[in-house]
Amino acid sequence: MKRPSTESLLFEALAFAAHKHRNQRRKDVEASPYINHPIALARTLAVEGGVVDLKTLIAAVLHDTVEDTDTTFEEIRAMFGAKVADAVREVTDDKTLAKPDRKRLQIEHAPHMSKRAALVKLADKTSNLRDVASNPPRGWSLERRREYFDWAREVVDGLPPVSKRLRAAFDDAYSKRP
Repeated sequence: MKRPSTESLLFEALAFAAHKHRNQRRKDVEASPYINHPIALARTLAVEGGVVDLKTLIAAVLHDTVEDTDTTFEEIRAMFGAKVADAVREVTDDKTLAKPDRKRLQIEHAPHMSKRAALVKLADKTSNLRDVASNPPRGWSLERRREYFDWAREVVDGLPPVSKRLRAAFDDAYSKRP
């Protein structure tokens, strides 16, 4: 079978992520379809950040598939290549660890991320802050939302400087801290 063009791989990734996340919902009051989140990340990267690297956009679309579905890194590597799989690996939390450990490790690993992974992480945190500010997870207190904002800023402050435009978008989202 002929391998699809690089551009069409983005649509393959969108279809793949939509299938993998098909039964998942966000934790907001509306229980929004989960796929809206990876699409928002790719949009943030492309539209607000001016990112045109398709491997980065594909990694953004797939960034939660291993963490939140039955997807494996090997599956991503086979379908979308090693560079995409490596970026997804860098932004994937180890769900066998306790949540406080996962959060601490995100802060510790941030300075060592590749450019591609740092772009995805920056867009992810920006998207999450926007969601927590405008449509927070059901049952999150004001204190919990503020703690999330502050932790996300700690992660982002540790990232290598990869995009002034995306950092400005993050800072704007952070300015809406509840």
